[in-house]
Amino acid sequence: MDEESQQIQPEDQSCWATLPDVCLRRVFWWLGDRDRSSAALVCRKWNQMMYSADLWRHRTITFSGRPSRVHASEFESALWYVKKFGRYLEHLEIKFLNPYNAVLTKKFQVTMRGLLSSLGKSNNRLRSLAIQHLELDRLVWRHSIRSSFIKSLSFFLKKMGKHLDYLNLKGARLTVEQGCHVLNSLSYLRNESMATELNIEDFFSHHLAVYSSPQFHKTMATFQNLASLTLNYNCISDELLENLCENNASTLWTINIKCHIHDPHGQVIWGMSWAKLARQAVNLKVNFFFERVMKYERLARILLQEIPVRSISLRSCYFSDPDWSMRPTLLDLLPTFRHTLQKLTFEFNNNHESLDKELHLLILSCRKLFYFKIWAFLDVKFVERILKSQEEGQCALRTLKVRIYTNRYETNEEDRTLREIYRKYRKLIDSELNYFVIAYPMM
Repeated sequence: MDEESQQIQPEDQSCWATLPDVCLRRVFWWLGDRDRSSAALVCRKWNQMMYSADLWRHRTITFSGRPSRVHASEFESALWYVKKFGRYLEHLEIKFLNPYNAVLTKKFQVTMRGLLSSLGKSNNRLRSLAIQHLELDRLVWRHSIRSSFIKSLSFFLKKMGKHLDYLNLKGARLTVEQGCHVLNSLSYLRNESMATELNIEDFFSHHLAVYSSPQFHKTMATFQNLASLTLNYNCISDELLENLCENNASTLWTINIKCHIHDPHGQVIWGMSWAKLARQAVNLKVNFFFERVMKYERLARILLQEIPVRSISLRSCYFSDPDWSMRPTLLDLLPTFRHTLQKLTFEFNNNHESLDKELHLLILSCRKLFYFKIWAFLDVKFVERILKSQEEGQCALRTLKVRIYTNRYETNEEDRTLREIYRKYRKLIDSELNYFVIAYPMM
């Protein structure tokens, strides 16, 4: 009888019982919180796997900004998670999606106070924190709620600032005083911040001339180890460039600059300030993102030839101005950066002028260009000319994305031509290009 049971036992035993830890950990990695909790009840081994640090190093917590029974437990679940597994966290991202009213912003503020407090007590591993698009200048954020949230965040950053390598507060939209208070928390008791990546795009409210604030310059002087900096053009000044040159030249690789039509962008920056920074920070690459700042005169005073520009994005967001012409920018301004430009993104309404030839010449002149994306009124044959140049080795694109605007509801003719072009260059496209081309009615 014993011999018989010994023969049967291996057959009855589940393969899950002998699954290696590395495989079981991978299974748990794909499960949601609720399923992980259920799986942890199976046996002692699975319960121990639930507390594996690898499962909880990265976390995105999303709060819905709309009142809903479905999302009612989000706030409690976030607190439960941080109290139970917060000590393992290394990368945390928090999203609060379009808050509907002051009741929800208050609930978010109270939850974040508890979450940050618990995390500050139990965690010493956190390297990355992102809290994006809060838009704290909206009316749903009453003064008391906004002040309490800023206080909680600042206190947390004072405790964790020495650990953080990456901070992303994009879209917070604070006053200069509030924003500097938050950023200064990173250097509390040390007079310097060791963060290597900082994203403060739209961190300050629109219309603020941050570049003229001595308080902002003093705050930015505390950052002395930056490798990547993302901010708005209304923060750029000769003083800021001098600070970056003195404190971050040996580490700085990337500056991402957004310039929006509603942000002040008329300040004068000397080319020698950019030139000095480029000489000191030898690996520096600058990426520009323009939104509705399209006129040549404005662009020319921003895009100085001394800047080591890597990519440029120009978006007009469908707005059309019959007095505006893109031709001078394509022919005279952008070729200035032909030796450094690697990425170009265009989105504009050029219904009043044809730019196919100018765009083609620009692509050919930028020998390092590997990414080209455009949404505009174009002839379908423009795509064929680019592919022919690619085939002949005149350009070295790896990504080509084109949306061809038309003034007709039907795009059958354009679609047919695009299919023929694809068949003609299919071998080239499949082997060399991330390719997406479509005709789009712009009515």
